[in-house]
Amino acid sequence: MLDIKNIQTFYGKIQALRDVSIKVNSGEIVSLIGANGAGKSTLLMTVSGINKPREGVIIFEGKNIEKEEPHKIVKLGISQSPEGRRIFSKLTVEENLKLGSNIYENGRNYLNDIKEIFELFPVLSDRKTQRGGTLSGGEQQMLAIGRALMARPKMLLLDEPSLGIAPKLVNQIFVAIKNINKEKKVTIFLVEQNAKKALELADRAYVLVNGKVTIQGTGQELLKNQDIQAAYLEGGG
Repeated sequence: MLDIKNIQTFYGKIQALRDVSIKVNSGEIVSLIGANGAGKSTLLMTVSGINKPREGVIIFEGKNIEKEEPHKIVKLGISQSPEGRRIFSKLTVEENLKLGSNIYENGRNYLNDIKEIFELFPVLSDRKTQRGGTLSGGEQQMLAIGRALMARPKMLLLDEPSLGIAPKLVNQIFVAIKNINKEKKVTIFLVEQNAKKALELADRAYVLVNGKVTIQGTGQELLKNQDIQAAYLEGGG
């Protein structure tokens, strides 16, 4: 479904991604783990079209997208819930979701789609008239994911969905991610610092170190890998 081949991405003269190749098959949850500054977010932004690779190709459902503009990539079926959530803080929950829906057939299915988001995240229904900036961190993350889903993506890119969220809500977020994948049939490419959670959820996973893929395998294989355990999982992951 998504085939990233030999991607090289730079910020000016600084190389952030070095010959990165990753494959995400339809229906999978694929996790990408690594330390801060490894290039994880840069890769998702490159897939989304925000960053343009200097070399390499990105193929989505047989189409080269590495030179496409971000809004066209969304229309092809890739939505991103970015690191830091980036919701519209002065707009209400409902208004944020409506903006997300406009990508798909100009929001024609808005009423049905927002109902599904409220079923997935009931707290958003309770908060639908509140401004986004008044929500808790966990609620804002749910809103960011919900907004991305309103575009009816075939693939959802999730960038650090547990970052800055109260522990009691982290499990709720990960249960929702599994539901989105299994029940809504959305393929997921997940970047996550909580390596244990990310690997437990993943069908397959990759480790990114200094902009390069160093290890890949199933989620369970990486959970059992001693190097992974020492680097990312000791002390609770």
